[in-house]
Amino acid sequence: MEKQSSKQNWKVWLPLLISVTLVFGILLGMRLPSSQPAIRIIQQDDLKSNTLGSGKVEELIRYIEAKYVDPVDREKLLNDAIASIMDDLDPHSNYYSASDAIGVKESLEGKFDGIGIEFMIIDDTIMVLNALEDGPSWEVGIRSGDKMIAIQDSLVAGVGITSDQIMDRLRGEKGTTVDVQVLDAETHKIVDYTVTRDRIPSSSVETAIMLDDKTGFIKLSRFTAQTYEEFMQGLENLVENHQMENLIVDLRQNPGGYLQETTQILSQLFNENDRLLVYTEGRTSPRKDFETTGRPFFNVGRMVVLIDEGSASASEILAGAVQDNDRGVLVGRRSFGKGLVQERYTLSDGSEIHLTVARYYTPSGRSIQKSYSDKSEYIQDVAERYLHGEMLDRDSIKILDSTEYFTLSGRPVYGGGGIVPDVFVPIDTLMLSETYLLLRQQIPAFVFRYLEGEGAQFTDMSEESFIHNYRISETLFQQFMSFAAAKIDRFVPNEDDIHRAGGYLKQDLLARMGHQLYGPDAFYAISNAHDPDVQTALQLIGRPEAQWRASIE
Repeated sequence: MEKQSSKQNWKVWLPLLISVTLVFGILLGMRLPSSQPAIRIIQQDDLKSNTLGSGKVEELIRYIEAKYVDPVDREKLLNDAIASIMDDLDPHSNYYSASDAIGVKESLEGKFDGIGIEFMIIDDTIMVLNALEDGPSWEVGIRSGDKMIAIQDSLVAGVGITSDQIMDRLRGEKGTTVDVQVLDAETHKIVDYTVTRDRIPSSSVETAIMLDDKTGFIKLSRFTAQTYEEFMQGLENLVENHQMENLIVDLRQNPGGYLQETTQILSQLFNENDRLLVYTEGRTSPRKDFETTGRPFFNVGRMVVLIDEGSASASEILAGAVQDNDRGVLVGRRSFGKGLVQERYTLSDGSEIHLTVARYYTPSGRSIQKSYSDKSEYIQDVAERYLHGEMLDRDSIKILDSTEYFTLSGRPVYGGGGIVPDVFVPIDTLMLSETYLLLRQQIPAFVFRYLEGEGAQFTDMSEESFIHNYRISETLFQQFMSFAAAKIDRFVPNEDDIHRAGGYLKQDLLARMGHQLYGPDAFYAISNAHDPDVQTALQLIGRPEAQWRASIE
């Protein structure tokens, strides 16, 4: 693996790395960490919602409304005042306006009201990547490859519209309708549709596939209200239809979510009854223990959990329970370090506050919450890990709390700033190459365009045949390079970087083609074959029994 020539290069390209990772992650259906700690559901009667608008704040706003020299927006002033109050608390206590709260709730619930399409904007054209089978758009006849021309009589093609603006127009209350004008991919004719919005599921289990004859792989993107059910459906399929014995759970870049969903999943991974998984405690919240039920539906043997700097909160609860109870092996890099529990309170106007009410502690008693006394340092923490070399060398990991805690077998573990994996896998520094980062952004658009014109050649190719036999030819790779060069402003290719990154880019192209042709299972089957974390996990699971036991004890 190649390294950047100097620390200065890290500083220059780190912002680009972060922004590109965000963009590419969204396109692949993956999500980066957000301020989304472990959430508990509470009764709204516990909070008098009108109190935040009373007293000095309300009095001040009345004076401003009555006397201020210019007109003011009362609602904005009140929202800003509340947000300022919340900003004086920890980084994960937040206020959401009524409109923002809708999106937050949809993310946590794993459902939203819309028309059921996945789209991409390419050259100011809205391309339909996928229409959810039996969803609202599918029912009226919209299919993959169609181009959206207008929504509610407003032109959306060639006008510089953003993805957020498109979603705002397509989403709406279940049962309402939206008129869309589409250029049909097959007939090349413009067709008008009236689509009735419905509840659309947003799965948090991105894939559940077999990696070999005995080992299953489940990728969790977040912990929503549907995650336990989705996880069990995936697990059932792997065990009953594929005779899965061992399991790899991928929590990389999983920002967390509902605590209860996490503990329900954990109970399915332990055979023992009353095994402590996590406990919570706060100033006004008495200690509450979450323990295993001892009633798993399926027998899961060896287990590996993948984590990285984007694994946070509920993900860390799962990883901590596995590590402290010596249930499996953690592979990857140090997790984010969010050990706070929030409760959601809905105010009278539909806005919400997410208030931190407790900390959670792993079974050994450690808090993995990193310090937030300096919020700017807190926000920049992950970037700093890149700069001081932690992503490359386990010995560079900072132990922020030297207090020793111990797993069931007596292994020392530490808190104070995330969970350190049992087996460290460094980041591949080639991923920081400017050339690679710029080129990778162009892959989704290129693949869509290529399959739009050449997709017929894959009509009779099975998913299994594509995964095992199809490869990116040099001719196709050069087509991609020409496409990317035309899209990237003032792009000057570095031939050395292209030579080094070529293999990665071909794998990315292949995985994206698999995703568009067959879905996320094909994407992960292709990606995992060259994923160092996954390959390390497979090697660990394949060890003889004595070596495996040594890994977890």
